[in-house]
Amino acid sequence: MSVGTKKTILVIGTYDTKSEELGFLVTCIERHGGAVLTMDVGVLGEPRGVVAVSKHDVAAAAGSSIAEASAAADENAAMQIMARGASRLARRLHDERRIDGMIAIGGTMGTDLALDCARALPIGVPKYIVSTVAFSPLIPAGRLSADIQMILWAGGLYGLNAVCRSSLAQAAGAVLGAARGAQPPRAGRPVVGMTSLGSSCLSYMKWLKPALEARGFEVAIFHATGMGGMAFERIAAQGGFAAVMDFALPELGNLMFGSVVHSGPERLLSAGGAGVPQLVAPGCIDLIDFAGWQDVPQRFAERPIHAHNRLIKSAALDVAERRETAREIGRRLARAKGPVELLVPLRGIEEWDRPGGPAHDPEGLAAFVDELRKLRGLPVTLIEIDAHINDERFAQRALETFDAWVAKGAIKR
Repeated sequence: MSVGTKKTILVIGTYDTKSEELGFLVTCIERHGGAVLTMDVGVLGEPRGVVAVSKHDVAAAAGSSIAEASAAADENAAMQIMARGASRLARRLHDERRIDGMIAIGGTMGTDLALDCARALPIGVPKYIVSTVAFSPLIPAGRLSADIQMILWAGGLYGLNAVCRSSLAQAAGAVLGAARGAQPPRAGRPVVGMTSLGSSCLSYMKWLKPALEARGFEVAIFHATGMGGMAFERIAAQGGFAAVMDFALPELGNLMFGSVVHSGPERLLSAGGAGVPQLVAPGCIDLIDFAGWQDVPQRFAERPIHAHNRLIKSAALDVAERRETAREIGRRLARAKGPVELLVPLRGIEEWDRPGGPAHDPEGLAAFVDELRKLRGLPVTLIEIDAHINDERFAQRALETFDAWVAKGAIKR
């Protein structure tokens, strides 16, 4: 929808039990000049007023009916039906250009459903959830869409009051303001998706970004600390990248060995599944990261722990674990539908993995590389580079393949 037109916000909730709260939210949006499209996801009761998308529409979109949802074994089963329908309708309404953003309110049930609706919408579409469990450890990272916004619905469990009105009013202004200011990611140049960490650990982007821009590409660099990898995978799955340089893989090791600092089970699969050309390197997969508040599992307790800051800390993987990560990289890359080149820097895979560095482990790296060499029978080109991942030589070798793929049309300009 064009800039300057009235923005329409999809307002999702159970209009049988929270009609007063939803009505207040709608009023706030309209008072600020926005339009609304209401969606009822209640099951048992009837809404107190007219809604644009009825609960019957929602159930039908899930291939079911309100009668079937009402007859479900429990409330959870019923709401799963409504979640499927609501998320499908949210995406359809967006694709039909009928909405510019979404907002939902709820407790655990409503939040569960709203998370699915948010994930159904593309990156760049404002998506807000007012929830009694916002920021709670009840919500795993894998359920979050990459650009979701949440606000705690303080005092909002049952009925309106001065405290919860404050939360709802803020959220109404936020989603409408976001819809007015949103700039969906429609680049004029083809985009190369790249993963990395802070430049104190991985710094190849300092060589690669200007070189790729000089070739006419835009470079989007994602911080591989969970949510960044999730956004990277989401855009890759949607075909948003001309190619990827996936050179930071700690989220995969974190997923495998029990850390909460991961980006979900699709890591290292989405670009390949979409046929996007992939240059991959094992940056920083020698470490496992833990949230600062997370207890370190017993198997890692005796290893040195590096506290990067109060939010994140790391421990080293042992030889057996590094071999296991190599095998998993191979399994995932083997499923790719497009060209894949795996670049293996033989002199270290993150800045602390240099002689004298706190993570320098020649034995572990040798075992990792040995396991990777067994991938040669897979549809993955393995390139060993006598350089550290942060050396200019590594970046130059990546550009050689990139240029070759552009020349033969595998990467589209």
